Amino acid sequence: MRTLVAAVVVAAVGVGAGAAEKPTAAEEKAGWRALFDGKSTAGWRGFKSETFPLERWTVVDGVLKQSGPHGERGTRDIITKDKFGDFDFRFEWKVAPGGNSGVKYLVTEERAGPIAHEYQVVDDEKNPDAKIGPHRQTASFYDVLPPAKDVPRKPAGEWNESRILVKGNHVEHWLNGRKVLEYELGSPELQAAITKSKFKDVPGFDAKLEGHLLLQDHGDEVWYRNLRIQAPPRP
Repeated sequence: MRTLVAAVVVAAVGVGAGAAEKPTAAEEKAGWRALFDGKSTAGWRGFKSETFPLERWTVVDGVLKQSGPHGERGTRDIITKDKFGDFDFRFEWKVAPGGNSGVKYLVTEERAGPIAHEYQVVDDEKNPDAKIGPHRQTASFYDVLPPAKDVPRKPAGEWNESRILVKGNHVEHWLNGRKVLEYELGSPELQAAITKSKFKDVPGFDAKLEGHLLLQDHGDEVWYRNLRIQAPPRP
């Protein structure tokens, strides 16, 4: 059985492609809980909506799948009903060949759209957006900071394990057991990177806030499973 309280994401050995594991008693005691039960969309809703979208998202064999016409992307983003400040979020994902999606965090509905920090989920080999540069490739802080070179990404169609850690102003991106990116919210280095990105005119984009997690509707096929989080209880 996997031990989620360890510092490194450990591969799920013996877990079938459709499995959705429930945290063990020890993991639950340590504060871990599932954000997806493998059977329903409980705990999730549409961005700026009180309900879960009826189209483009399905639950099949313990996996949450997103798909839909590429030209309508962005219309069915989903967010957690809960908000999180500090958290350790771990999830597994895979994309179809040429696919593009993303997991966003520090998401606030006070902005006009779902503009937030994004852990990029993409087929680096075939998707044209990923060809723009490493700052738009797998595990990057999308369009802001690239991951380390030679990240242990798996090809389209295979499962990857990812982790987003936010502790105070410190943020980390992990991929398949390796830390590939880290940055400090509010730092001069982050502010400088943002000024070179598409988010340069977004007020407070470098700031820490309590926000939702978001799974992006990009119009491409992407699958998620074993979404878990450890977060301090809200006051």
